[in-house]
Parts: sequence; structure tokens; C-alpha cells
Amino acid sequence: MDLIDVFYVLFSSTVILSGLVMAGMAVQAYASTERKSMIYLSIGFTLIVGAVTATTISGFISDFHNPRTLLTVNYFVMTLGFVSVIASLYVD
Repeated sequence: MDLIDVFYVLFSSTVILSGLVMAGMAVQAYASTERKSMIYLSIGFTLIVGAVTATTISGFISDFHNPRTLLTVNYFVMTLGFVSVIASLYVD
């Protein structure tokens, strides 16, 4: 494994961990306040984490042979996640 691969896994892991923490905090906030916006926020962070996780795993499995498809799917799922995060600002 090259040094750049180690950095990629390290940075991906950081995004995954922090995203899961934020999604968990949003679920806890929903449990205590029952605000619908917290569900949207949790879904958004979960989609973002899912995109990062799937991109990292798929990239290493496929040895990054088809990066255009990999990144297109990544950006699509991340965009859905960010739309959900933005929607959480307007829902309630």
C-alpha cells in the first residue's frame, strides 16, 4: 500500500467517523425534541457517510479502474445528503 493510499483511508475514516457522530447527535436531538428537522439532518449525514464509505471500499476493490463512474455515484449520493442537510434548515 502506497503512502497516498494510507492517507486516503485515514482521511476517509475521519469523515466517516465524524459523520456518524453527527448523525447520532441528530438522532439524539430528535429523541429529546421530536423536531422533524433532526431526522432530515440525520438522513443527510448518513447519506454523506454512505457515499464516502462506498467510494473508499469500491475504489480499492476495483483498484480505481473506473474513476469517472465511481465519482459520479459518489457525487450523486453526497448531493442527496447535502440536500437533506439543507432541507433540515427549512423543515418544521
